[in-house]
Amino acid sequence: MAALPPPPSPRRLWARLNPLHWLRRSFGYSRAEARGTVGLLLLMLVFIVAPLLLRPELPSYLPAEDQKALNEMTAQLKAHRTLETGFASRYPKREFKKFERSGARYPVVAQVRLAPFDPNTLTAEGWEARGVPHFVAARIVKYGEAAGGFKAKAQLKKMYGLEDSVYQRLAPFMQLPDEAPKREYASNRPGPDGKFPPFASASGEAALGKFPRKPRNLQPFDLNRADTTQLMQIRGIGSGRAKWVVKYRNQLGGYLREDQLDEVFVLRDAPDLRDSLKKYTFVAPGFAPQGVNVNTATFDEMYLHPYIGKPKARLIVAYRQQHGPFRSLEDLKKVPVLKPEDVEKMRPYLRFE
Repeated sequence: MAALPPPPSPRRLWARLNPLHWLRRSFGYSRAEARGTVGLLLLMLVFIVAPLLLRPELPSYLPAEDQKALNEMTAQLKAHRTLETGFASRYPKREFKKFERSGARYPVVAQVRLAPFDPNTLTAEGWEARGVPHFVAARIVKYGEAAGGFKAKAQLKKMYGLEDSVYQRLAPFMQLPDEAPKREYASNRPGPDGKFPPFASASGEAALGKFPRKPRNLQPFDLNRADTTQLMQIRGIGSGRAKWVVKYRNQLGGYLREDQLDEVFVLRDAPDLRDSLKKYTFVAPGFAPQGVNVNTATFDEMYLHPYIGKPKARLIVAYRQQHGPFRSLEDLKKVPVLKPEDVEKMRPYLRFE
């Protein structure tokens, strides 16, 4: 019977099981490469096992405690709303009578008996008093100001929103012609003397004096004292644009600089007309504009100023009601949301009395 081979020694058995020897024998790694591979594998194992061992314990859900906390928060919110009921009253509200018209609330305007009237002199309230809806009345006035006045009834008939039945009822009382007179232009051919013929009216008579030529050598004039007739002497400025220049001047309280003409609505897209106005107008030295008294002016009076508007006027009035009258411009700068550049822009037009 053959003898069994002797068991391997512990040293030889460890050499067979040692991963370093196995890597070196299987892949031909050097001793350093084998150690680096084993270390990398151990590090990867640590990163895989560590999150499982260090995971925090999941919180237990307690419905009763959560419902109790929710009830407490609801009670605090109700109490807070009860204490802050006077918050909305800090802002002024315009008083209107409850009057439903097309789903909106407008002030009631007393109706008047129809009589002959000039559409160019009526305000929005005057149109409403004659049965025109509120939004259409404001649109008519705005269109008339932009167009320099209505010339014929046909212009009003085309107003968007004005029902035909309302127009037919008002048309007999409008002191305007049914249609605007057609423009007749001079012939584009010169006469025997080489000059072009003058503009002729429908009756055949020359109408040279009807549309006088604008002066070529116009002397500069004061922008804050000029009326529409004087402004219309500048080439390119008609009655409509002249009225807008005067209207914006009245809203401001007076021009302080010629570059404020850039803010006029009808001149924003007409740089050549703005340059002409700046060339022939000036602001007198030492001119003091009409200011707005921030301590006595109401919301309706204050928001009409172009540099203030409704949002700023609402904030100024609310802050004045809470903290008392303003003593200087520094007090006005304390109003939240008002930017320093806005305050500086308004400064020449404000009074603290």
